[in-house]
Amino acid sequence: MSAIIAYTRVSTDEQTINAQRHTIENRYKVNKWFSDEATSGAIKAKDRKGFGQLLGYVREGDTVVVYAIDRLGRDTIDVLETVEKLKAKGVAVVSIREGFDLSTPMGKAMLTMLAAMAELERSNIKARQMAGIERARAEGKSLGREKVIDDAAVAQWRQKNSASIKATAEHFGISTASVKRACRTLKVAS
Repeated sequence: MSAIIAYTRVSTDEQTINAQRHTIENRYKVNKWFSDEATSGAIKAKDRKGFGQLLGYVREGDTVVVYAIDRLGRDTIDVLETVEKLKAKGVAVVSIREGFDLSTPMGKAMLTMLAAMAELERSNIKARQMAGIERARAEGKSLGREKVIDDAAVAQWRQKNSASIKATAEHFGISTASVKRACRTLKVAS
């Protein structure tokens, strides 16, 4: 038997879920409530405790009702990924403020628009990132994490002690990949 599941979220301690809950209760007979209070919108939906519980609870045929679509994610990309996860489970999503049900033809059109917006957002993020990298290079800044492993010391210790890659990694507190890279850089047999 399908159920109506409601999800509410507020970002700060000063806010309450009461207004969202009241609006949802006026339109739907809710079988189960999930919420995240004082949970920043910067945290992806899947990483929120209440939403994680909702994902584990919902079943095919259920409907998740939210006051507003932005309650489901931190940005368009996160909202789309969240909606897609629910859709893959056979769960419908209804957003009261925007007035759409993602299981209807109009809702599916909205989802397509959401996907297009998410794609645009991804390309804009990538473009800004690449512009930042180019600017940093032009300014002569070094990119990436600063190297903290002394490749020569790692390779020499391993060779001197006839140690395995794993033993060397444990001795220096680094990953086995770092040991292999150090030995490859100095052309020491791995």
